[in-house]
Amino acid sequence: MRVLIVKTSSMGDVLHTLPALTDAMQAIPGIRFDWVVEEGFTQIPGWHPAVDRVIPVAIRRWRKNWFGSETRQQRCDFKREVQSTSYDAIIDAQGLIKSAALITRVAKGEKHGQDCKSAREPFASWFYNQRHEIDKKQHAVERTRELFAKSLGYEKPAARGDYAIAARFLSHLPADAGQYLVFLHATTRADKHWPEEKWRELLGMLSAANLRIKLPWGAEHEYQRAMRLAEGFPYVEVLPKLSLGEVAEVLAGAEAVISVDTGLSHLTAALDRPNITLYGPTDPGLIGGYGKNQFVLKAENNSLETLPAERVFEQLNDVISANKGMN
Repeated sequence: MRVLIVKTSSMGDVLHTLPALTDAMQAIPGIRFDWVVEEGFTQIPGWHPAVDRVIPVAIRRWRKNWFGSETRQQRCDFKREVQSTSYDAIIDAQGLIKSAALITRVAKGEKHGQDCKSAREPFASWFYNQRHEIDKKQHAVERTRELFAKSLGYEKPAARGDYAIAARFLSHLPADAGQYLVFLHATTRADKHWPEEKWRELLGMLSAANLRIKLPWGAEHEYQRAMRLAEGFPYVEVLPKLSLGEVAEVLAGAEAVISVDTGLSHLTAALDRPNITLYGPTDPGLIGGYGKNQFVLKAENNSLETLPAERVFEQLNDVISANKGMN
């Protein structure tokens, strides 16, 4: 059985889809997947053992010059690639009109998606042959697992979902694995940032921990923030620019991770690493870290300005102590 997945973005949403593939792989022997995903996240689907082909799409880039000649040609090439295979099923896990119209509509095969009461954008359901009611009052991972089960005709497992990617990275850990922490300080929304002075206060508290702290970054402004955070702390390392796969390798070897609400926090969860996520305005209940060893610190009044470094330090000590007790 060959299935096409339409789940293009964001990083967290793409990662949250992986456990549904594991369910399907265990329920239907021999099932294989192709996956349409935004070009910036093409590494992620290929980490899963049931994925054969990753088809990049560039909707985010195309919309900047939708009618330009180069963009039109790229859109034609993309459509040709999507239509090169006839699928037993197409599962639109995005639930948006844009992706349904541009991708799901043109793909060849029986199209499945959420019904108008379940989809993020109800009109997206117009593009599906089979529309499934999915309970909204559950974590995003569970919603997608339910959609796959109903689309492919098996019972959704009761056990917690398995991303099935941790073993890929745990098999070749960095040489200094277990000797460092990772602080994921960068996120897209200003109100999801923990103030820099609080990060530095926490770094100061860790001076006697005998652990290095690694700071990854993606964009230039994130690099500048990392440099400010690291200033004066010889045990803090600002990492070079890394690919997503290289960041995953660093995360896989961490003793623990402290993160704000960001895509890399979900990657940490997918790798089963101990992760303390700091939440301000967003609700961790439906879209928070899903997996083993995930801890939530929710700020009072939904403002990360109110979350003290001492509270994060105490939680980190508890997590590290628990890890040592299990080793």
